Amino acid sequence: MSEKPTLLLVHGAWHGAWAWDPVAGILEDRGWAVERIDLPTVHADDPVGLHLSDDADAVAAAIAAIDGPVVVVAHSYGGVPTTQAATGDTVQHIVYIAAFALDEGESLLGAVGGVAPSWWVVDGPLATAGTDDEPPVSIFFADVDADAAAAASARLKPQSVLAFQEPLTQVAWRTKPTTYIVTEQDAIFPVPAQEALAARAGSTVRRLDTSHSPFLSQPEAVADIIEEAARS
Repeated sequence: MSEKPTLLLVHGAWHGAWAWDPVAGILEDRGWAVERIDLPTVHADDPVGLHLSDDADAVAAAIAAIDGPVVVVAHSYGGVPTTQAATGDTVQHIVYIAAFALDEGESLLGAVGGVAPSWWVVDGPLATAGTDDEPPVSIFFADVDADAAAAASARLKPQSVLAFQEPLTQVAWRTKPTTYIVTEQDAIFPVPAQEALAARAGSTVRRLDTSHSPFLSQPEAVADIIEEAARS
């Protein structure tokens, strides 16, 4: 590798750039340049009416702003705008973490069966995550330190439902090498579904015995896998 890539970290639904704090800190301490973004369908002043394409545009703009090669790391829903956006020449690898590595014409809602899961709370144009019976602490952060899990749950924000409905029109994993981290204790993303997406994308598969949020429960292990991909 002639030039060390910058690592661009893309969060999942309802989350924010804050979710990457532990992993980003580890990688920066190891000498990597790290960038993070807040997706507009969650973090715009008014996310109502924003689409997947708005998030993909934000990812594409973040890639374009980086001088040199880029490795994009995407969690969960973040895999959708990343797959749409990370097609440029500077992207050298994509790391999917329990992520929706979808194909052209597919949407996240379609990928989960066309009906919102029981733990989605859809209120008109916005959706939130977690119910009394299925709270965020149990569905996202089951193996995260209790205080950190509570703090993360409190930071989740509503997201535009249109982000989940718009289909992809281009597919980065067709032309980019990828690594897929399977989260083996995931309460909301069945392991066979993760494995199927990884296989279709031709990904190198790595496994972590974690919940849906290994960036909080095992950040060192996540950083190790990102480094491995970035050095490949």
